[in-house]
Formats: sequence, C-alpha cells, structure tokens
Amino acid sequence: MYVRSRMTKDPITITRQTTIAEALDIMRNNSIRRLPVMEKGKLVGIVTERDLMELSPSPATSLSVFEINYLLAKTKIGDVIPKQQNVITVAPDALLEEAALLMRDHKIGALPVCENGKLVGIITETNIFDAFIDLLGVREAGIRITILTEDKPGVLADVTEVIRDYGANISRIAVFRENADKAFVIIRLTAADTSITDVLKTRGYNIVAVDIYEDMHAQ
Repeated sequence: MYVRSRMTKDPITITRQTTIAEALDIMRNNSIRRLPVMEKGKLVGIVTERDLMELSPSPATSLSVFEINYLLAKTKIGDVIPKQQNVITVAPDALLEEAALLMRDHKIGALPVCENGKLVGIITETNIFDAFIDLLGVREAGIRITILTEDKPGVLADVTEVIRDYGANISRIAVFRENADKAFVIIRLTAADTSITDVLKTRGYNIVAVDIYEDMHAQ
C-alpha cells in the first residue's frame, strides 16, 4: 500500500502572511489540525493547531479578550516560524510503512507529500490508523483466529493449507512475533463457522482466541 492511496490530496494551505487568527479559523472550519505553509508555490513549513495554541496568550494573561484577539489577528505565521524550517516530507509512491516509520522516528503526526518539489497531499496518523484497520479487516464480518505457534519455516504454509482443505476462505492474515521462538498468527475468515478451530487443534496448533465479528461498515 502506497502513500498516494491514503493521503489527502490538494490539502488546504496558508502562507507566511496568514495571521494566527486566520490559521486557527481555517483549522476549526475544516476540522483539520495541520496546515502546510507555502511561499511562491514552495513548501516552507507546516504548523499545527497545538503550535498555534502555544503561541497564543495564556488564559491566565492580564490581557483582555479584545487585546488577545488583536494580537492573534496581527501576528503573522511568518513571524513565528523559522525562515528555513526543516520540513520532513514523503513521496506519494513511498510505502505506507515508510511514512509510519518517519512519523514515529521524528515524533510527528503528519507528513506533507511532495512530488518533483510540488506539494500534492498530506498524510496523517489518522490515515495510517485507517489503513491499519482496513489491512486487518476489523470492520468486516467473519471470525478472527489467534494461533500461538513456533516461529519456523513452513508453519504459515501448513496453517493456510489446513484452512484451504477445510474449504474456508482467508480474508486477512498477519504475524506478530512474541519473541525469537514464538509468533502469533492472526487469521480472519469470511465465514462465521468456528469449527475450523477444532481441525487446527487436531493438527497441534495452540488456539489462543476465537472472535466473531459482525459487519461494522454500516455502523
């Protein structure tokens, strides 16, 4: 899965001339928390709602509401962000896990997406979470079987062969390693028939959990 398939295309942007008050209004009116900052068609920064709130006067200030609003309406984004802000970006054809790793390593919640020097989108932690949910098929009806098994070659092939011979259909599969020797194999089947677990047990597999899910797409 690529960034291009999950990013928000043509994101709303601001310039250095945008005031803090205007930027906050844009965020609130569009239910977004980040705004790329552009200058002459080039990405020069990114500001978050948290950044702007921290720049706003404290509620404990002696300033009046009118004075606070005046300051926010007068102060421009260019006055509070560095002229050469180091903006971490990602390419639209990067893998989604690359974007997730960049966010994690740099402790940020979003990445502007740039192609040939042009801003084409933005990908956020929410986009990553949604992709993770889709990847695991959390909203789909069926059963989820968790197997604790030895982490060795051939295990996954054997498990899927057992399910195939039983006639069940695998919709999702994931492996999470417990340690160097053990792994959790998470399998989602489209059918709600849990009797396949008895077959897996007879083959010596340790069934940790069996969960039944209804279709959550309509909810």
